[in-house]
Amino acid sequence: MPPVVLTIAGSDPSGGAGIQADLKTIHRHGGYGASVLTVLTMQNTQGVTRAEAVPPDVVRDQLRSVLTDLAPAAVKTGALGSAAVVREVGEVARRSEVPWVVDPVSLPSRGVPLGDGLLAEALAAELLPHATLVTPNAREAAELAGFPVETLADANRAAEQIAALGCRSVLVTGGHFAGDTRGTDLLWDTGRAFELPPSQVLAGEFHGTGCALSAAIATRLARGEPLPEAVKRSKAWLESALATAFPVGAGAKPVNHLAPLDPDA
Repeated sequence: MPPVVLTIAGSDPSGGAGIQADLKTIHRHGGYGASVLTVLTMQNTQGVTRAEAVPPDVVRDQLRSVLTDLAPAAVKTGALGSAAVVREVGEVARRSEVPWVVDPVSLPSRGVPLGDGLLAEALAAELLPHATLVTPNAREAAELAGFPVETLADANRAAEQIAALGCRSVLVTGGHFAGDTRGTDLLWDTGRAFELPPSQVLAGEFHGTGCALSAAIATRLARGEPLPEAVKRSKAWLESALATAFPVGAGAKPVNHLAPLDPDA
């Protein structure tokens, strides 16, 4: 019986990000995916043209339907759409005893915002204190920390500040830090910072990398892997998924969610 992993996130009708990408990634890493939809997007590989938040009561009823029947071993959140939805999800997280991986998505790489202007404040107050791991990119880390995140030193300081909100660990994903051409990630865990450079540098534009990484980590936590190991193995898989990505549209390449896992994983 694979562990149930619940993703609470927005949709991507082109399949490269959001719930669609999460479910494929969860299955690839040995989990059974369940989902609660929070944002309907009109997007493809070229960007997001429209986003409609699902009403909070509809999100609440979806959560109730899943959680009265299934027992997730881990939960992953993505775009939540509104502060009101963050509060609904945060209430569930507060009562939960399983790992939560929070990907604080608010702005896509290309296109319109995926939430209202109160998201960062609501996340900090209602959800991050209950998270096992928060996985912002540099822009999202800056929103949560309240200052620009432009270097690895900035990422270190931001991760420490985000962790002070109550979450156990923070993974600031790289690719946008001044002076770092490798795309190094920074993991803040148990009071220490660890730089995690990739084994190879891949050129090109990609779609849905944050969704895939956070979903992979959540699934590995559901399988009982320690957090540092789950992060390390998920990153290794993501590199393979990026190296074998293929164009399905005219824009950025989606992650290859069927990329092989490490034989020892």
